[in-house]
Amino acid sequence: MSDSGATQITLIGAGSVEFTRILLADLVEFPELAGSTITLHDINPERLDTAERISRYTIETTGANLNLRTELDRRTALDGAAFVINEIQVGGIEATLRDFEIPKKYGLRQTIGDTIGVGGVFRGLRTIPVLVDIAVDIAELCPDAYLLNYTNPMAMLPWAVWEAVGLPNAIGLCHSVQNTHDQLAALVGVPVEEITFLTAGLNHQAFVLQFERDGENLYPLLDAAIERDPDGLGRRVRIELYRQFGFFPTESSEHSAEYVPWFMRHDDQLEHYRIPVDEYIRRSLDNLDEYGRIRASLAAGDGFPIEGEGELAPRYIHSLVSGQPRFEYGNVRNDGLIDDLPPGCCVEVPCRIDGQGVHPTRIGSLPPQCAALNRTFVNVAELTMRAALEQRRDHVYQAVMLDPNAGATLTIEAIHAMVDELIEAHRELLPEGIREGAPAKQS
Repeated sequence: MSDSGATQITLIGAGSVEFTRILLADLVEFPELAGSTITLHDINPERLDTAERISRYTIETTGANLNLRTELDRRTALDGAAFVINEIQVGGIEATLRDFEIPKKYGLRQTIGDTIGVGGVFRGLRTIPVLVDIAVDIAELCPDAYLLNYTNPMAMLPWAVWEAVGLPNAIGLCHSVQNTHDQLAALVGVPVEEITFLTAGLNHQAFVLQFERDGENLYPLLDAAIERDPDGLGRRVRIELYRQFGFFPTESSEHSAEYVPWFMRHDDQLEHYRIPVDEYIRRSLDNLDEYGRIRASLAAGDGFPIEGEGELAPRYIHSLVSGQPRFEYGNVRNDGLIDDLPPGCCVEVPCRIDGQGVHPTRIGSLPPQCAALNRTFVNVAELTMRAALEQRRDHVYQAVMLDPNAGATLTIEAIHAMVDELIEAHRELLPEGIREGAPAKQS
């Protein structure tokens, strides 16, 4: 990488102000990034202004030697970037509400709706064309830049970029693995820095394959913790998945519940595992409230606490710029990394990051039951990705039919009707071939 003084870090979708606040708080912690330029881009002028105020307050309060600029024009924001952090949400909360409200009419429940499931499928269909356009601009304006993607559905988006543009340095980042490692350490009462972890699979459905201290398997300590708390730990979806598949999954129970066919359609399972239906709607409304509070605070001349959260993008950037090596998890192209998942798909594995680049770890084969569950996930991701890139409406139907939660809940006829209604509702945000394609014929 070039010296840090010339480093330009561009945030696309910087109007996601809570995330921008956290990223800036983490970036200012690294003196090796002194002299870098932070460029903020968003298509919403009001949100871009709020992001600028947050960033300027953070830089001035901490005394960080960082330059700041804002750009409403995306190509100007990308020109010369060394790192591009993507945090867009195409369609905003209005599209998210449609993703929940329309399936609910058909009896389909969701919790988060951003990864697979019908909500994940339509978020992918909206986002893939925009991210591919961003990647095309990167290939022209800053071809050596790293595209660090935070936007979900993670298993679909980098895959689409690799397929459509061939951008070599597109990597997906998610904190689910590091959060899971911290949670497991707390559950077994062992400091996380004393534990050796190896985790791999798909984003939001990776598995902790190695969980050891000094060669001692710590899974028996987890089993004992669960046994001591059958009404607390024992009534969580991810604990049930661990019981059934033998390895701890990396995503929270509310996410995991809608990735599999066994929970969401059954009232008694919702109650037993305390599954929060429509959880993402509540979180989205909370985020809007938080945005309003931050904006009002800044307008009144007040500040806010500057608290980093150890996000991955700043750590990746620091290692690539400074050369200081570290191991972090990343979502990367499956080029011989996991043998029993499809070549070319997006997999989550540990990566060594240093001044020479990002070097993913070869895993080999997953436990067969974990690979089998991953493949039900990757089927939906691939069909959605291909639906967006090839503009095929039939692949949208097929992706939702093969989704575990939708397939367990709805008939084919209901799935077709629901998909048609969602396509019409999201019409202007979808590829032309999908919105203009003929609805499925019923036999």
